Amino acid sequence: MTEIAFHFNAPDKLAYACRLLRKAVSSGAQVVVTGEPASLGALDTQLWTFAALEFVPHCRADSPVEQRLASPVILSADLHDPTALPHHQVLVNLGQEVAPGYERFERVIEVVTLDDTDRQWARQRWKHYADRGYSITRHDLKLKETSA
Repeated sequence: MTEIAFHFNAPDKLAYACRLLRKAVSSGAQVVVTGEPASLGALDTQLWTFAALEFVPHCRADSPVEQRLASPVILSADLHDPTALPHHQVLVNLGQEVAPGYERFERVIEVVTLDDTDRQWARQRWKHYADRGYSITRHDLKLKETSA
């Protein structure tokens, strides 16, 4: 069964996603990131610029198949075609709704900001997973920040 984790209280969703992806790639994970096309475009830019001496290899789902196979991170607004995505290890959801086909992944990470609207959408996603019997892990980023 897919592992579900919510990362709450991210001050900046895209900056947090960059750090999360850097850590995932360094551990050898293969990740698909989904969300609204505008968010994925901004994330694409930030992955090129967020750290001067580090690069997180990534591509978009419409990249040539060879590039998708070689890239540890794929950005995709549309998860409906499972054959377009060679990775099924980790799914990072930056969107508002439950990502279609999430159950094909070993792990799902939901990133939630401090914004009230974002938190409301997260509650709906949490309920969706809980209603289907998924065990959910909660990571409060604010608690981690204060204990550091």
